[in-house]
Amino acid sequence: MSTAVPETTEVSGLETVLIGVGGRDDARVDALVDAVRAVAGPSDATVVIAHVFDTDSYRDAVERLLDTDSGEIGPDELAARMSVTREISDKLEDDSIQCEPRATTGTSGDGIVSLAEDVDADLVIVGGRQRSPTGKAIFGSTAQEVMLNAPCPVTFVRDSD
Repeated sequence: MSTAVPETTEVSGLETVLIGVGGRDDARVDALVDAVRAVAGPSDATVVIAHVFDTDSYRDAVERLLDTDSGEIGPDELAARMSVTREISDKLEDDSIQCEPRATTGTSGDGIVSLAEDVDADLVIVGGRQRSPTGKAIFGSTAQEVMLNAPCPVTFVRDSD
């Protein structure tokens, strides 16, 4: 994977960077972390790691992590326990970048936009795979929805394949 993110970026005024992640982002953790480091490190911004669960994935994750179907856990705590969130947090905290896991339930694009509004994000970073124009029209795209509706600029980090 490669990203077009420069090693250092002169960024002023960034206080909160939101990175949208999900279960399929395991393969692009390094690229996402590199993109976050480039902007959050120099600006000393707080990074909100946003995980959006649909109803089924939330229930499945609760059952898997708590080993019970009646376990009680809030969305933010559940997000903090997800492997992709933990891996990103560990890498960013190694660089002294402050991280905060957040979560919501619903559709991915709407959830990321909603969390970006809630935390007053100055920048949203999302990942995805490169698609053909036909693929975007047929399958839709969380990243596309975020880019069109986010309350702030969006950086897209794509897979290289």
